[in-house]
Formats: sequence, C-alpha cells, structure tokens
Amino acid sequence: MARKALKLASWTSMALAASGVYLYSNNYLDPNDFGAVRMGRAVATTAVISYDYLTSLRSVPYGSEEYLQRRSQVHLRSARRLCELCCANRGTFIKVGQHLGALDYLLPEEYTSTLKVLHSQAPQSSMQEVRQVIREDLGKEVLVLAVKQLFPDFEFMWLVDEAKKNLPLELDFLNEGRNAEKVAHMLKHFDFLKVPQIHWELSTKRVLLMEFVEGGQVNDRDYMEKNQIDVNEISCHLSKMYSEMIFVNGFVHCDPHPGNVLVRKRPDTGKAEIVLLDHGLYQVLTEEFRLDYCHLWQSLIWTDMERVKLYSQRLGAAELYPLFACMLTARSWDSVKRGIGQAPVTATEDSEIRNNAASYLPEINKLLNHVPRQMLLILKTNELLRSIETTLGTRSSASSFLNMSRCCVRALAKHRKRDACSFFRRTQISFSEAFSLWQISLHELLLRVKGLRLACWVSALLGWLTQAPR
Repeated sequence: MARKALKLASWTSMALAASGVYLYSNNYLDPNDFGAVRMGRAVATTAVISYDYLTSLRSVPYGSEEYLQRRSQVHLRSARRLCELCCANRGTFIKVGQHLGALDYLLPEEYTSTLKVLHSQAPQSSMQEVRQVIREDLGKEVLVLAVKQLFPDFEFMWLVDEAKKNLPLELDFLNEGRNAEKVAHMLKHFDFLKVPQIHWELSTKRVLLMEFVEGGQVNDRDYMEKNQIDVNEISCHLSKMYSEMIFVNGFVHCDPHPGNVLVRKRPDTGKAEIVLLDHGLYQVLTEEFRLDYCHLWQSLIWTDMERVKLYSQRLGAAELYPLFACMLTARSWDSVKRGIGQAPVTATEDSEIRNNAASYLPEINKLLNHVPRQMLLILKTNELLRSIETTLGTRSSASSFLNMSRCCVRALAKHRKRDACSFFRRTQISFSEAFSLWQISLHELLLRVKGLRLACWVSALLGWLTQAPR
C-alpha cells in the first residue's frame, strides 16, 4: 500500500513538475519568473513528498491501526505541499490542482479536501500570467509522457486532448459572455436562477465586464443559516437546473465548484436565488449521447439492470459497465443492484468506495480513455455537484433522482413526438409522458408522507420519554 500511496503522490507531483520542465526548456517565459524557479519548486516538492512516504510508512506493519493513522497524516502533509506548490506556481498548476480536487472517487479524502480550496481561494493572476496559461498548457504533452513512464499500464492521452480543447475556450471571454447569455435564455423559466448581465460595450476577448452580484458560496451553511436560506431548497434548485441542462438541452455548465455558484436572497422578493458564474467551460452534448444518457439514468433510477448494461455499453463502458455505473452514481455495485433510490448513501459505503478506488486505477483509466469525450466533463460536473450536496448534508435526499427522472421523461418524450408520424401517435406519447410524470409526483408525495410520519413518531416517542416518571 505504501508503494500505491507513493505512486499516487508521484503522479500528481510529476504532472506538475513536467509542466515546469517543458516551459523552462522552451524559453516561453522569463526563467526567473517561471521556468527555473517554478521548476525548482515542483522538483523539490516531488522529492519531499516521495521521501515522506518512503520513510514514514516503511517500518510500520501494513494494515495496522498505526499504519492507517500514519498514512492519513502523510496524505495530509503531501496534499498541503501540493496545494502550496499550486498557489506558488499558479497558472496551469492551479488548473491541475483544481482538477485533482474534484476527483473524489479516485483520490484519498486528504488530497481532495485540501486541494478543493483552489476552487474558490486560488491566488489572483496578473494579465501577463493569464496570457501565459495557453502556452503552459502545451506542457501537458510532456506531462503525459512522464506519467506514462511511471504508470505504463495507464492511458492519459484523453487528458491532453481535453485540456487542449477546453483551456483556450475558458480563456476566450467573448465565448464566455455568449455562453452566459445562452444559458440565461435557456433556463429563463427558473425564477430562482440569476446569470449576471454582460456589458458588451466594455468587453473584449481578454476583458469581460459583467453585472456585480453579491452572495455566499453554495457550500457555506453558516451564510445560509444567517440569511435564512433553506439548504434543501438550494440543493433541489441545483438538481433541477443541472438536470435541465444535461438531459433536456444538452448544454452543460461544467465548472460548478463553490466559487462559481453563489446563493442569496433576492432583493425584490426575498426568495432564495442561485447565482451562476464563470461560463467559460460548457459541454455541448450530441443528441445520440444525450438520449443514451437519459435512458441510462432512467434505468439506474428504476433498477432495470439489463438496460443499465445496454446503455452503459452504448456509452463506451463495454465490460466495465458495473464500474461505470458506480462512478456515475458514487454508489457501490450492491447499492446499484438494489436500487439507488431505495436507501441513501451511508458514511460506511462512502468510505468503502473511496478506499477501494485506488485498487481500480487501471480499470478507471481504461474506462475514461474509451467513453465519449463528452462524458469526461459530465463526470467532473457530477463530482462537483455531489461534493456540494455532501457539504450541505442533502445527499441522502431523493429529490435529485426525482428531478433527473422528470427531465429524462420529458427529453425522451420530446424526441419521440418529434419523430412521430401522426397526430394520434404524438397524443399517445403525450399521455404516456403525463402518466410517467404523475407517477414520479406520486412517488415524491409518498416519500414526503413517509418522512412526516416518521417525524411524528419520533416526536411522540421523545414526548413520551420526557414525560415518563423517573
């Protein structure tokens, strides 16, 4: 296990170091500004982390309580060193750190919880540094070659392709402005969503001027309590918003970390509102992918395992469809087979998934290398949303699955009606859609009644216990 932990740390550190080596060797930047200094930091951090794992875990019996405790301490120290490295070197290092912070299903909690600070508290960059980011991204090819030397069984070229495609789009502020206006129009029926207005007359490809909107981060429970904002309502709104983007429209905001999603009370009505920021990174889903993804989630929600296998394989999972289903839902395969809506995820199950992830690294990388490229950002988005739900304490709620199911029903019905050749067939599809939505609403009502009955029973029991003679 010490070797796996060492490889894990070496992978992340070497990735950051390789970017610095590439940039320094190609003289893109002033050596004192980036190359020599930043490369030196990355190499030094790699050496310190590697030495820490080797010396701290070498003499401790594997699997013992002392080993687990010491390993956690090394994970935490190493994660803090990586975070400090990212903050010091900025640029692409911040991007790599942000991506690692979203890999909850892959990395130990000590790493993800530490690196997630980069989602909302990353150091500010100068305009010169911003312009350098695209150049820095070229270093990822060298980065992947270094990683492949460390892990010859892993395939990482998909990471290079996605980074090359996405980073220039994220840094094109005119593209970001267009995305913001498109999603605002697309979701205008949601009165709980606020997308800041773009001031086009003062915007260019390098400068984007937007309306200033205040609010607290979506994972800030103290802010919500202080402002009397219901965390369950916010979680439900997020689920509705992203289900609509993914299943109905196929145009998805793919960077919903807490720094990009704010909450506030609307000044005019006092109702809770979500403010969506940073519209640089969107994923446009093809219709075939979107419909297959709709079918897959419906199958997962209603525990139709044959169709789970069918649509997972249509999305490129092949024989790894059980792993694919677990990654999508962040549930164990046993829970998927029993039904993900039957029981909420427990702390034990969550810990088991996280601890077992390292043993499936080759399979995970094989899967990520073969699924459609669209799926990569969807997986990242799922993880970020799930992290928000976990922080808010709403992950056990069934509302997310119900909202997804509604959107899947509507999206599939819309597709079928468009292809229907007669008025009678379209009417038949509409009635089927209405009936399915009614079933979902009835199921939601029964869950609420069940919850209220349980609350009444608990209240009655507590009342009886407090009144019982002592």
